[in-house]
Amino acid sequence: MIQLTATPASALVLMSQRIAKDLTPFQIVLLWTSLEDEKGILFHSQAYSRASEVGEVDLEHASSLGGDCVGVHPMGLLWSLKLEKILTKLLKRDVMNNPLQVQLKLYDSDVMVTHTTITTPKVSLTLERWYVAPGVTRIQVKESCLRGALLLHPGGRFPVVIDLFGGIGGLIEIRASLLASQGFAVLALAYCDYEDLPFQLEKGDLAYFEEDANFLLRHPKINLTFSVNWTLHGYSLKQVTAAALINGPNFILDIPQVYHGHINQLWPFSPHSLSISTLGLVELQHIFEDTRAEASETFFLPIEKAQGHFLFIVGEEDMNVNSKVYAGQATEQLRRHGKNDWTLLSYPGVGHLIEPPYSPPCCAWRISNLHLFMHWGGEVIPHVAAQERSWKEIQKFLRKHLIPVVTSCL
Repeated sequence: MIQLTATPASALVLMSQRIAKDLTPFQIVLLWTSLEDEKGILFHSQAYSRASEVGEVDLEHASSLGGDCVGVHPMGLLWSLKLEKILTKLLKRDVMNNPLQVQLKLYDSDVMVTHTTITTPKVSLTLERWYVAPGVTRIQVKESCLRGALLLHPGGRFPVVIDLFGGIGGLIEIRASLLASQGFAVLALAYCDYEDLPFQLEKGDLAYFEEDANFLLRHPKINLTFSVNWTLHGYSLKQVTAAALINGPNFILDIPQVYHGHINQLWPFSPHSLSISTLGLVELQHIFEDTRAEASETFFLPIEKAQGHFLFIVGEEDMNVNSKVYAGQATEQLRRHGKNDWTLLSYPGVGHLIEPPYSPPCCAWRISNLHLFMHWGGEVIPHVAAQERSWKEIQKFLRKHLIPVVTSCL
């Protein structure tokens, strides 16, 4: 009897090993994977694989012959999940209580993929894939105007990460919970469209991001010796020990930012440089190019004042922001001021949304508060590889620059 197993059956989304046993030697089978997100939207993927001479399909070593991924990709059935409803993104909101329920089914190779919903599989299995490891605790943060969640690894005292997840709104904890599972204490921050925060910001008050540091200083379970940010827009830059910046510009591009009465100017843009792709997707990549000559250095964020280290992560096919150009500007700005405490990782063929490993790449998505369908860019295989490599580099960077520090930089 054919067996479909997973080791382990319940694990982090970063881990997976799926094996089919007791097949006919060299038999070709169809592996079908599906899951429903929290809104009930179906995602699915499929791959054809050939059993070994002993009748096993081990995705750690077996090459996919066709389907949504081709070649040896142990996690291919997860990252190649495609949505049944177009322009939708797989985004887990509840990371603590409900894992992804991943359905894995095995069919004979002569079953048409269009018939999988009406054909009984040879064998099936449900896998649980979590964004949080056992023992990680979550503390809801609601203090003064501060909103977010603090995720703590069990035992000991760990370097602190403050995680900002871009401008989509709400509280997104997938990266924070995975980092907490790797031994960090992580404060995931919300700053719009969450609880009593405004749906859309008209201005950004940077004092909000100072308040989160003060919250951490007061927290009884935190020994705050480190501060990490994911964006240049957060703290007073002198307070940053280490910052990992994912496709972020070195200027303010969306809303005015205020800090103790001082207003940081918006970079001027050219609306006529906005592009619409052949699929009707909005591309903002070049809207700041024509105004570059008009903008003085006062528009650039003073990153040279930072006392810490920067890791710039760039997708070279980012269709939302010209990340490669802006990262080049930022590193040149640091170099002019005699700074060499930065690292640049630039990935060809990679789009805007560089997320934790094995997340299905999203090249287009609707931004609800803008009522636009944005083109994020990127090719699947380079993007998947960059997500895996950059995740390892981010953790290496954080540990290198945070763990040796023994005195507070706040």
